[in-house]
Amino acid sequence: MKKSQIEYKIAELKMDYMRVQGDIEKLESTGHGTTKAEEMLTAMELELKALNEQLLAATE
Repeated sequence: MKKSQIEYKIAELKMDYMRVQGDIEKLESTGHGTTKAEEMLTAMELELKALNEQLLAATE
């Protein structure tokens, strides 16, 4: 994968991450469970870590 593609995926994932964080805040304020959303955040964090590692190793 090219460096620019990895950067795009990272930016896209960060936007999704912020959206899920907002969803968690809404769920907490209404008293609903947040387990699934928190699991999504954990998975996103792992994916971000992998993408950042790929970015460091990538050459255009």
